[in-house]
Amino acid sequence: MNTVLVSLLVNSGILLALGATLYAAPSPLLNPHAVPFGVRVPPDKADAPEVSEQRRRYRALLLPATLIVTVAALVIGAVLDSVAVGGVAAVVLCAIAATLWLSAHRALARAKERGNWYENVRQGVVMDTSLRTDPVRLPWAWTIPSFVVIVVTAVAGAIVYPRLPEMLALPERSSSGTVYREITTTFWTAYSLVFAQILLTAAVIGTVAAVLRARADLDVSRPRSSAVRHRRYLSLTARSLLGVAALLNLMLLGLSGMMWSDSRSGAVLTLVIGVPTLAALAVSVPLVRMGPGGSRLALESGDGSGGTGGSGGSGGSGGSGGSDEGTGLVPRDDDRHWYGAGTVYVNADDPAVLVPRRVGIGWTVNVGNPRFLIISAAVLAIAAGATVVSVTVR
Repeated sequence: MNTVLVSLLVNSGILLALGATLYAAPSPLLNPHAVPFGVRVPPDKADAPEVSEQRRRYRALLLPATLIVTVAALVIGAVLDSVAVGGVAAVVLCAIAATLWLSAHRALARAKERGNWYENVRQGVVMDTSLRTDPVRLPWAWTIPSFVVIVVTAVAGAIVYPRLPEMLALPERSSSGTVYREITTTFWTAYSLVFAQILLTAAVIGTVAAVLRARADLDVSRPRSSAVRHRRYLSLTARSLLGVAALLNLMLLGLSGMMWSDSRSGAVLTLVIGVPTLAALAVSVPLVRMGPGGSRLALESGDGSGGTGGSGGSGGSGGSGGSDEGTGLVPRDDDRHWYGAGTVYVNADDPAVLVPRRVGIGWTVNVGNPRFLIISAAVLAIAAGATVVSVTVR
């Protein structure tokens, strides 16, 4: 069995896994329960017949599409003797899923408007003011493994640098599998993956810090218990992300060792990339199990209190007394700020840069916030500068 055929079989497995993920996408496991297909609905409408029908239709069409695309990619790739078909097939499958998602989004938006689903409900918002006065702290102890791996990589590089050959080989993916591109040995090229470790660690720490300050998506019907749950969710998410960063740095350490020793073993490359990647996926599993915003986290005994305050529509209040009795409120209908079937948030009046996702788990950016535009410009400038330096020193 040749290498291309093995790669095609692996790509087919990846396509089936991608299809399974897209098939599960409408599930409350991966999206807020009251935001089916990116449309905000009252909680009692989250499982309405219209919602269930759109879920059935999406899955009924996506399942055969996944099988057809996978088989076609395997056959065409074998005929053309190329693994690049797998990448094209993945794009096609994602495009099909996006089209089905958009269709379901529009159908639910029309059903919500026709049925006046928000006509007889009290809408409100709630916030936990203690997230500003006493925020969840960044767990700096969890950054230590990343810094240790960076130091080990840098020290190892300093030891082997005087004995490096004139040319270094970097593994790259191509249509025929893994190939090695040779580059001139310089300080910048020899330490390129060390710099990647530093940038990766800085980016993850910055992301975690931003997430800890992001706007909380609290349950307006039970604000106190959801505030406590949100704090636990932030703490566990921060540790998971920093753990993933350490594992990715470990992978870069292995790739640096292969580059410095001129090792071109496919088995070693698979081990160096595969083991940390699988470990990172395992560390990320709790993020999925916790649900969007930590909605499936169990509260410990005595976790019913907290410092929340809020406001509700029609003069109602989102706060509560010593207990966490229901407020009778539902989340405010804010569909007007969401575009792209619930994937893009644009609200210039919202001071938050990061807001909870409507589609998927985690956070997304507020594209309408001026601070986001400034940060984006700075990142693009840094990336352009790094590209110029890389081309100049090569």
